[in-house]
Amino acid sequence: MQTEPMATISERELATLRKRLEALETMSELSSLLSSAIELDELMPLVIDRAKQDMDAEACSILFYNRETNKLEFEVAICAEDDTCNVLKKTISLDMGQGIAGWVAEQQKTLVITDARSDPRFFQGADAATGFVTRNMIAVPLIGRSGLIGVAEIINFNRQDYDIELIEQLCRQFSISIENAIYHRDAIKRERLKQELEIAATVQQSFLPATPSCSRNAVSVSAFSRPAAQVGGDLYDFIEPVDGMLGLLIGDVSGKGISAALFMAKVISDFRFLARGERSPGTVLSRLNASLTNAPRGMFVTVMYAVVNTGTGGVTLACAGHPPAIHVAESPARALAVPSGPPLGIMDFTYPDTPLSLHPGERLLFVTDGVFEAKNPQGERWGYETMLAVIEQNSRQPDLMKIIVDAVDLFAASSPQADDITLVEMHLHAPHSGE
Repeated sequence: MQTEPMATISERELATLRKRLEALETMSELSSLLSSAIELDELMPLVIDRAKQDMDAEACSILFYNRETNKLEFEVAICAEDDTCNVLKKTISLDMGQGIAGWVAEQQKTLVITDARSDPRFFQGADAATGFVTRNMIAVPLIGRSGLIGVAEIINFNRQDYDIELIEQLCRQFSISIENAIYHRDAIKRERLKQELEIAATVQQSFLPATPSCSRNAVSVSAFSRPAAQVGGDLYDFIEPVDGMLGLLIGDVSGKGISAALFMAKVISDFRFLARGERSPGTVLSRLNASLTNAPRGMFVTVMYAVVNTGTGGVTLACAGHPPAIHVAESPARALAVPSGPPLGIMDFTYPDTPLSLHPGERLLFVTDGVFEAKNPQGERWGYETMLAVIEQNSRQPDLMKIIVDAVDLFAASSPQADDITLVEMHLHAPHSGE
């Protein structure tokens, strides 16, 4: 019985099989490596360090594509010098098409450069900044589901039997993992920010009056406040500093978000402590200003503080950089010329008092600049004069604040609210006996 001769495998075929087996092993190891780290800061050093070892290379780096600036920026680099990555991140960014990486990113094609310095596309600025000498390079685009992520570079590699198709395949898998890690990181950031904002909003709300209105004798005060974001910088407060007096505070903290909310909470808590037993608004603001001198850099607050005698209707005002109060009487509505000092928290200042008498039926209206600086879709501002005209046309309406807010919303249309909106009204209802 004859037997078929056994097929022989040539050296070339054997080498090909070995290469495929090595590729499968590499893919399997990379899959394990990629699945072991979900955090971006852990993932990238693991992968490029492995690439550096496998290619017997002196350095490896990853540049991320910044869609806002349309530039490539170094995200991570591994080489002999530990501070190289920091130098690259601080000093080097590449335009699309600039350098080897810029060309690869723009063309979304792999480049193998055997003599970097003779290639006209080579960018020498990175070597000049770090003292590194680039001889050769493999640069591969990192492309995810949503487009270009960046470029991976293997620099000064000594291994010559590399498989460029395998490297590209590994980079495709790496791109998906980077994209997943970015989504994971951003999701955690969004959730953390959401929780922080919810906590800050709760803290902020706890410092505002429990109800947005109160009345004493013939005087009533009411407020409306709507932040542009979940946590705003506007504030208001009602207080009885002494018997027979009602105090009204309105303010606008610089900035937005958590830092503004925390600063706003300090302003209100310090104000309540310093205003007790004090009839002079100017004295209170001077003391409050002193308490805020150690505020975080760049934080300040504009405020208007009014104290009214609930029996006589006599009002005393003090202003720290805040928009003027508006006197709503028979006609016309007018901005009060109250001497103003700088916003609180900027410099030492002694704030003066300004006296005023309210007559029956008259009102004082206080606003933050978010009211009259509202913009429409064309970018036009509503304007202080427009606000005065609306107030004038509706000076006898009991729901004046609602009318103003409705007018702002109608003007802004679909434009998102860019700044907090706060209005506080002081109203003298009954005849008084004079001061």
